Amino acid sequence: MRVLEFKLKGKAEQYRIIDDMIRTAQFVRNKTLRHWVDNQGIKLVDLYKQCAVMAKEFEWAGKLNSMARQASAERAIFAIQRFFANCKAKKPGKKGYPQFKKHTRSVEYKTSGWELSLDKRYLTLKDGFAAGKFKLIGSRDLHFYAPDEIKRIRIVRRADGYYAQFCINVERKEESISTGKVIGIDVGLNHFYTDSDGKTVANPRYLRKSEKALKRLQKRVSRKKKGSGNRKKAINKLGRKHLKVTRQRKDFAIKTALCVVKSNDFVAYEDLQVRNMVKNHKLAKSISDAAWSQFAQWLEYFGKVYGKTISAVAPQYTSQECSNCGNLVKKTLSTRTHICGCGTILDRDHNAAKNILAKGLKQSKINLNTAGHAEIHAWGQTDLYSMVATSTSKSTG
Repeated sequence: MRVLEFKLKGKAEQYRIIDDMIRTAQFVRNKTLRHWVDNQGIKLVDLYKQCAVMAKEFEWAGKLNSMARQASAERAIFAIQRFFANCKAKKPGKKGYPQFKKHTRSVEYKTSGWELSLDKRYLTLKDGFAAGKFKLIGSRDLHFYAPDEIKRIRIVRRADGYYAQFCINVERKEESISTGKVIGIDVGLNHFYTDSDGKTVANPRYLRKSEKALKRLQKRVSRKKKGSGNRKKAINKLGRKHLKVTRQRKDFAIKTALCVVKSNDFVAYEDLQVRNMVKNHKLAKSISDAAWSQFAQWLEYFGKVYGKTISAVAPQYTSQECSNCGNLVKKTLSTRTHICGCGTILDRDHNAAKNILAKGLKQSKINLNTAGHAEIHAWGQTDLYSMVATSTSKSTG
């Protein structure tokens, strides 16, 4: 599934209609959840029937396209299913009991209620709200995809405008060149990551750099009278600044992950539980600013696109174990150098990256000590996967 995003260019009245559509979608979602709460024994499939009931009971709800109402109900159904799945799996901590939404920012259509122009540069929303025709502004081209490949359209409201996201049912595959290299990655706060070769990538710290401007804009919001037009303008400026930081962080994560995947045939990284780590209030802001989870998600995505092997390993003892002899060398978070009795002296993160690589190779059952290939760089242009197949066939034969 691919998602292409375009900015919607329209009139102020059209944007107000989109706001009404989003509020209606939020109402349908919350009403569906309320029906489930009041009728605990009901089947989830029966919740779809409430969409038609709401359309008859509330005239303004009937203006929303029938498939858009179903998509809104699905949001509540998915939240319920996720709650049951977490309970069944005995997930530690909170299980994520479905909550009512107050600040929804999007409305979703399926295959009806909208229409693309012949040149695919304009989008028309045709349901009862009649939002009208919008110009699509973006660098992507929808001509590469057939109309039946577009399965959903999501209209999203952000601080800097309104956007249309096209969910296209195609698999993205890119040609890749084998490099014969493997790498382990240890993410951190001093450096964004340190790899098993000792190379580091600087941590951009976008939130920290914008903190002064964000505080200034927040002060302007607090000084404005509640409910006034000036307060709304100040809130919008603050939202735009937060949006810029979010986009900078996402852009950095995408470009860094793409570079790592294209440069290596095998990548191992720590499967960190960031949700638990941010409970440390002294480091929570820095951890959130680093966006480790987002980086890991893009590593997995590009691994599938380019056909590379990405392995997530458990983070336990990666910083404490010696990468040379395997002995435990306990150290506090402030100790940045790994010093072992075997004579190994390494940067703490470099040592951890080596351990992560070793764990990832073992977890993926890849043996680098194949006869005639004492070092990784001795592979030359040999494909990693053929090497794995050779070593596997020898071990089983």
